[in-house]
Amino acid sequence: MSRNVHGFDLEARLNRRTFLKGCAMAAAALGLSDDMFPKLVKAASSPRRPPVVWLHFQECTGCTEALLRASHPDIGRLILDIISLDYHETVMAAAGNQAEENLRSTLERYNGRFLCVVEGAIPTKDGGIYCKIGGRTAMEILEDVAPKSAAVIAIGTCASFGGVQAASPNPTGAVGVRDLFNARPVINISGCPPNPVSFLGTVLHFLTFKRLPPTDQLGRPLFAYGRRIHDHCERRPHFDEGRFADQFGDSGHREGYCLYKLGCKGPETYSNCPTVRFNDVGAWPVGIGHGCIGCTEPRFWDTMTPFYERLPHVSIPGTNGISSSADSAGSKILGITAAAIGIHAAAGIGKRFLKNKPAETDNT
Repeated sequence: MSRNVHGFDLEARLNRRTFLKGCAMAAAALGLSDDMFPKLVKAASSPRRPPVVWLHFQECTGCTEALLRASHPDIGRLILDIISLDYHETVMAAAGNQAEENLRSTLERYNGRFLCVVEGAIPTKDGGIYCKIGGRTAMEILEDVAPKSAAVIAIGTCASFGGVQAASPNPTGAVGVRDLFNARPVINISGCPPNPVSFLGTVLHFLTFKRLPPTDQLGRPLFAYGRRIHDHCERRPHFDEGRFADQFGDSGHREGYCLYKLGCKGPETYSNCPTVRFNDVGAWPVGIGHGCIGCTEPRFWDTMTPFYERLPHVSIPGTNGISSSADSAGSKILGITAAAIGIHAAAGIGKRFLKNKPAETDNT
């Protein structure tokens, strides 16, 4: 184990620094004030880690793969220090009957106290036979596990809204968690996959305040989905000035102009993608030249396609009402313009916190 000349454990110090950085990122995403940060750290480092049962249904495991590559915190610290991941088919060592016994014992031991995370859509056609685990359908497993939880987190667009499985003609009758279950609080962390910070922020909010964060009309946390990509995209000034890439590889594309004419769905997509990047990677799809495909939205496989054709509802420079048309298109999706303004203010508090400047308000 690495130590410095004074005998201090450098590895432990670095791990602690990484842990605090992850908490700082989550606090900034949540829009918490400086005063709330110690409370969040205390909740995250409590020895009473919340048990988590993570269910896999119709999905590609991309949400788990994104989480496995998270760095603040890394998956080891998330599992060992923040939560107790008691059941997760991808990362647990147990398999077969032993795995199912782990699930049964966790439900009995922590009845009413664990977090249920669902990854993947739930097929409902023909009694749900298109997804079975341990001899039970996904519908049966959800019906058994979810009511015994303290809260349910649907991670990814599949669990939130059905995802690609629910695309027309939806042959398996795939639906999201909230379509089948509402006896406990359910929050949607949509995206294909969602940013791990959005998941971490939701978990830390639950640990700190003993409740899930405020949500929009679709059950998504406002701190992560309260504003459109169009509102805080670095290419937005080009949109406002009428500078567009007309095709991939042209001069406008190379100059970083707006990608709206190439099919970018940013004006109708709510997400924090432009401001919270994945896993320490500075780039994001729109930043490197590919338009948003709207993956955080319900039925995006049907409503956002063709992906490389522009949205018909958004006026562009040279037409009447460019600003109002662009803004109203997004507002019609969720009708949360006022809430978005509040999230913008909260984000400002988070930025001041990261710069070690005192915040003027306490957004709890």
